[in-house]
Amino acid sequence: MPKNILFITSDQQHWMTLGYLNPEVKTPNLDRLARSGMTFHRAYTVNPTCTPTRASWITGLYPSRHGAYSLGTKLPEDTLTIGDCMNRDGLFTGLIGKAHFQPLRTTAEYSSIEAYPVLHDMDFWRSFSGPFYGFEHVELARNHTDESHAGQHYALWMEKKGFPNWRDFFLPNEPGFRLAGDVHADSPHRERTCGQAWEIPEEIHYNAWIAERTNALMADCARSGRPFFLWASFFDPHPEYMVPEPYASMYDPAGVTVPSHPPGEFDDKPPYFKEALKSDPDFSEYAEPDGNGMHGAGSHLKSQADKAKNIAAMYGMVTMLDKYIGKILDQVEALGLAEETLVCFTSDHGDFWGQHGLTAKAIHHYEDLLRVPLIIRCPGVIPAGRVCDALQSTVDLAPTFLGMLGLPIPRSMQGVDEGAVWRGESLEIRDHVIVENRHQPTTMNLRTYISKRYKMTIHYQRDYGELYDLEADSGELVNHWNHPDYASIKSDLLLKFLYGEMAKEPVPMPRIAIA
Repeated sequence: MPKNILFITSDQQHWMTLGYLNPEVKTPNLDRLARSGMTFHRAYTVNPTCTPTRASWITGLYPSRHGAYSLGTKLPEDTLTIGDCMNRDGLFTGLIGKAHFQPLRTTAEYSSIEAYPVLHDMDFWRSFSGPFYGFEHVELARNHTDESHAGQHYALWMEKKGFPNWRDFFLPNEPGFRLAGDVHADSPHRERTCGQAWEIPEEIHYNAWIAERTNALMADCARSGRPFFLWASFFDPHPEYMVPEPYASMYDPAGVTVPSHPPGEFDDKPPYFKEALKSDPDFSEYAEPDGNGMHGAGSHLKSQADKAKNIAAMYGMVTMLDKYIGKILDQVEALGLAEETLVCFTSDHGDFWGQHGLTAKAIHHYEDLLRVPLIIRCPGVIPAGRVCDALQSTVDLAPTFLGMLGLPIPRSMQGVDEGAVWRGESLEIRDHVIVENRHQPTTMNLRTYISKRYKMTIHYQRDYGELYDLEADSGELVNHWNHPDYASIKSDLLLKFLYGEMAKEPVPMPRIAIA
């Protein structure tokens, strides 16, 4: 039984961007992790956006339950988390990198320390390192690549590294949030064109920061003999696709495979699908009353050349990410912790880089967006070199981590303990997974039910939907929602979908009396 958990995550990584699955991209360190552990080829996110999924990772709850159901919402601070459970048993709990449990804006009713202007208040971050959502110690950042959101603990680290001009490598701060003495708006740095290298020195790239600080905390725990739950939360390969040299030139756009899609693929799909491939799409039917947009509700049109440049840059990001994950894995070995540490690698959701004509995040529940990489390792506990096709949901991570450590699993958690599958004792526990995706109740609110063979997506208060036979049509090209030959299958899946929704409800305590 492991004593420690090392949780390593990427952001918006397609499950096929791993070297052992895709010879076009190099990931030697994740490949060796896979060889020494177990890989899952049918792992699914609980929600295809960041905040809901990350909140589910630490709570074991579905977004509809924990409340952070969409980007721009907040996980209530009093929610029970995996960190709370582990702290009670004396584990050190630490998070380095991206949290994203709170929005970038605040209101009179809802505060957020991940929002402006606190985001850039260096005095605040010098004195704050937790507790935060059950984590005893946190060091946070919020930006992807060169976004203006750069700040927090990451900025303080860059200053300690001798780069007080760190703002020069990021886009100008958002209007109204300049700090006194901040000359960032006059920086020579400007937005780049597709495929252009990011000029930030590798030594202060956030990958280097996350690896260095994770390794330092791990070393502290090793010296003190204290067991730990450490989360190394990386930001890549989330768009914008951007990476410094030598990774920016590592992959030739002429040598990458650009996905294609057949003409008319969206003819049998819900009506909003076709809008994505228009230069001037109309998503007004799905507009949100609060004025906030939806990721993916826009034009996805890009030239073949731009897609190729983006893929090459994204591959470079993945290879650089892999290098720094390797530094963390090396530290586990160097400290003699490999035999007692469960390592888990996954991503919050997938990505499109041309599949079905789509790019980046979208509101289309294709496998490219919903499936995620999942690799686990613990020598002597988890079978080495095994590939598993059992259905996995990332809502199960919290209860499974607790179960693998031999700790009590709160009855309030909705995820299931997958420990028997992870240890190779059982072929499967789940016969389905459910993916939620809600923006507003009546504009865009959908859920997907996935079994071993079939996949069904239901849209709230809409008569259209999706039904795919993944065994006969792995590319999800033919929608059988209205096909008479699939009427009985559709009826059966709708009933199983209802059963699945009912099974999600937790039972906070057993019934102990008749009244």
